[in-house]
Amino acid sequence: MLSMDAFSLYIMFCVLAPLLGAFTLLFLFIFEKRIDLLEKQTREIALQRELQTALYNQLNQEIQPHFLFNTLNSILSLARLERKTELIRSIEALSRLLKFKYQTNSPFITINDELTYIKYYLEIQKIRFRDRLHYEIAMDPSVGQAVIIPFLIQTFVENAFKHSFEKYAGEAFLKIIVEKKEKYVHVTVWNSSSEKHEDQPHKGGLGLENIAKRLELLFSPEHTSIQLTSLNDKTNVLAVFPYVNKNENQGDKRL
Repeated sequence: MLSMDAFSLYIMFCVLAPLLGAFTLLFLFIFEKRIDLLEKQTREIALQRELQTALYNQLNQEIQPHFLFNTLNSILSLARLERKTELIRSIEALSRLLKFKYQTNSPFITINDELTYIKYYLEIQKIRFRDRLHYEIAMDPSVGQAVIIPFLIQTFVENAFKHSFEKYAGEAFLKIIVEKKEKYVHVTVWNSSSEKHEDQPHKGGLGLENIAKRLELLFSPEHTSIQLTSLNDKTNVLAVFPYVNKNENQGDKRL
């Protein structure tokens, strides 16, 4: 015969057991839904990342013909002027540039690589403009292996020739500054112009829009910026983006 305490425990167990079972089933149901939601979010993030990678690669492909056409136009100018010796040197420089460029298909490169492109390009322009062109490259050695989108600095340099040096006579001055400030890389390109400007910001053309979009895709919008300003006879363009060492992010296609 059950004692009163045992009987009370039995009644309590009979009452609580279904409740515990119901709570267990509810917990399992919520947990399963949570897992499904996380899996869905993971798939959506993966899909979004694939789309961003595809868009980034598309933007990279768009900017490359622009660079090539500008370089070929510079060489064509030498051909029209029948400057044969300089033309041959320019073609050799272009050949080295293209050979270097197609050694890698990475969606991003190092600043050292980007400056290598620019030196080849400036070599061609120096042949074309002769003593009229003066340029300087100043780089903080600590940012040489930092990640940068292809043709970022190159586009800034091309704009200097397209919008200033090719339009206005006189001395052409170009300066490229690459430095690290705290956790960010600052890339500054300024050029002289015979046209006077008031101090004002500019939106820039399609090339700068392409750069802004690619920077946002490679890093994130809140950590990147592009500023283009003109003051008196100088135009200044500044790009800011996070410092990321390529050797520390070998496997990342998007940082």
